[in-house]
Amino acid sequence: MLTTTLSDFRKDTKGYLDKVTQSFETLIINRGKDTGVVVISLDEYNSLKTTQHELSSRINQQRLDASIEELKSGKKMFKKLID
Repeated sequence: MLTTTLSDFRKDTKGYLDKVTQSFETLIINRGKDTGVVVISLDEYNSLKTTQHELSSRINQQRLDASIEELKSGKKMFKKLID
């Protein structure tokens, strides 16, 4: 996680945004008095939104939890996909 001030961010906006997008870093820009902004890459944002959607329904949560438990207990079978 990177942190910077608004002034430093202005001085090197491209550099900070490159770090965020290329290294999947999270950037926090402090604005003083306990306020700030978080910058994440579009890929990271989309991943978070997908996870939020998958967990938005109690039924989906239960299915995911059950699948994880089956996988951990060895009850799941793995099959190769046909080319």
